[in-house]
Amino acid sequence: MNTLIVDTETTSKNTVADFGAVVVDENGKILEQFGVLLHGHFATLPLFSDHRAPADAFFSTQMLHRRRKHYDKMLENGSRSLCSPQLINLWLTRINAQYSPVLTAYNISFDFGKCANTDINLGIFAEKFCLMKAAKKAIGTLSEYADFCNDRGFLTPTGRLKMTADAMAKFIADKDVYSGSLEDEPHTALEDARDYEAMILHYILKTHTYAQLMELGQ
Repeated sequence: MNTLIVDTETTSKNTVADFGAVVVDENGKILEQFGVLLHGHFATLPLFSDHRAPADAFFSTQMLHRRRKHYDKMLENGSRSLCSPQLINLWLTRINAQYSPVLTAYNISFDFGKCANTDINLGIFAEKFCLMKAAKKAIGTLSEYADFCNDRGFLTPTGRLKMTADAMAKFIADKDVYSGSLEDEPHTALEDARDYEAMILHYILKTHTYAQLMELGQ
């Protein structure tokens, strides 16, 4: 079974600025990857920011310039290019025909909605599930995950365990399933999907069948 993992970074108008996706097989092997910035959205509209966030928080308004500068460097070095929604849809159509993947994202309702706002059609895939829901049930309920979050301070302002892809992936890396420790999630779409969310998917599939994974993610 193949899975298409999609991730997006968005604009202040709830459209996609940065689109990333990877196709992985059931053994965690990455079969294809794709990352682009959206023509007519990136650079045309401001990146999303939260005016309520502390100044040093990643999505604060004070960090907007740094985030934009990072994307500009990616355009300059060729690790990103500008792309239309129509070309993304052509890529998705080929992926669907070639691999017949199940679609997922970390909080799929968020990414599905933002893609719809940008005329990116994720509705062509026959099956989908939410990787975040599956991870919360398969990983977030483990006592060792609670110990990890408490030790690392991965807690929400109300004292609950963080269930972010960043925290989940760092937990997996800390168990030496993957060599080396992880840096903070970069919040760039392709890298988040490839280096964090794909790791979470593969880890869950070590202890669950694909059918169980799909059920967890509904």
